Amino acid sequence: MGILELFLTALGLSMDAFAVSVCKGLSAGQVRPRHTLAAGLWFGGFQALMPLLGWLLGVRFQSLIAGVDHWIAFVLLGAIGVNMVLESRKKESEKVEASFSVKAMLPLAVATSIDALTVGITFAFLQVDILPAVLLIGVTTFVLSAAGVRAGSIVGMRGKSRAELLGGLVLIFLGCKILVEHLGLLG
Repeated sequence: MGILELFLTALGLSMDAFAVSVCKGLSAGQVRPRHTLAAGLWFGGFQALMPLLGWLLGVRFQSLIAGVDHWIAFVLLGAIGVNMVLESRKKESEKVEASFSVKAMLPLAVATSIDALTVGITFAFLQVDILPAVLLIGVTTFVLSAAGVRAGSIVGMRGKSRAELLGGLVLIFLGCKILVEHLGLLG
């Protein structure tokens, strides 16, 4: 997996956190620098931690499923992407608490990073150099989450569904690309 694919994966994974950050910005009213920093640290930190944990799990089982790893990566990335696309189509608005306290941010950070755990498992199968990958995911999510809080106070809910749609499509594309390359359909 090259740097472009890793960056696209980081963008795709960051979209859930970005969408929630937009909602946090909407609910916060007046956004202060500490709000943007809190969102960036919580979401970026968990988006970096979860793929590392997934990778550690995946490495343990890699030898058992080496023959079908490309199919597993395709299915996992595709499922995550389809779920994000479906979430983007929902019309109901989510209620997000205005607080940036640990009690409010911890569940959101975990919920938005579950997909990253699964991606970390695929990283083990694809033999991705995990430290640069998790750093790129964490930094990308930090930047987008901090920007999302600021944008939420300005843009509103329209950005949330578009971010989830884009993130889902990117992950579906990457899953298909991995499968096609492994099957030798691209020269």
